[in-house]
Amino acid sequence: MTLAERFSAAISAEAQDEGDEGHLLPDRLARVAARLLPVDGAGLSVLAGASGWAPLGASSPDAGRAERLQFTVGAGPCMHAQSTGQPSFVVQDDIRRRWPAFADLLFTDTPFTGIVALPLRSVVAGAGTMNLFFRDPAGVARLDVFDALSVGALVTSALGDAAVWSSWSEAQGPDWLRSPPALRRAAVWQAVGRIGAARDVDAPEALALLRAHAYAAGRSVDAVAADLLSGRLDWPDVVGRRAEG
Repeated sequence: MTLAERFSAAISAEAQDEGDEGHLLPDRLARVAARLLPVDGAGLSVLAGASGWAPLGASSPDAGRAERLQFTVGAGPCMHAQSTGQPSFVVQDDIRRRWPAFADLLFTDTPFTGIVALPLRSVVAGAGTMNLFFRDPAGVARLDVFDALSVGALVTSALGDAAVWSSWSEAQGPDWLRSPPALRRAAVWQAVGRIGAARDVDAPEALALLRAHAYAAGRSVDAVAADLLSGRLDWPDVVGRRAEG
């Protein structure tokens, strides 16, 4: 079978196993990408307009964690690929040299030592990336770039087709823009808004406060935001005592 035929068959199998809920499509696509390519994990992320950088889906918990850790420090190969429109191929030494804070978290909390980030562009979702993760850094050099780009194009096409064949409003977007990882990231922006109000600072400074606390605690921004919103974590512990009262 061709790569496109194998992709179609894998998506059909995933849908039968999981049901056809549109908000789960990004996870299915990430698992298919990881199955078709010689990688140890895959993730999909998108720059979702005013909502900022958001994960759509991941092939495994480790792949999802790698994206969250990159967002926690605010820099890394996936964001670099999105901002430049150029693929990013990096292994352990490259990551340490270019993004040391991300490297500290990535190598401590995940098994990955190499990343390939490929920019994607969807008419519906806008700019995004397909992120491929490797336990063995030698896998980055062995990756067939043509196959990886082809899978990226098939992923983008699948997202577009799902949008065409479903009903959705322009304000909310297709169901897959409300995937579980994307909804967890939305909680970050809620927390940023509350921090901004508490400290009378703008959103970038509020996010920087949240990131600083998460990095110091060795956690992801998403986890800290969830704890703040649920009350499991006290606001002054993150934003400083001036926020009290």
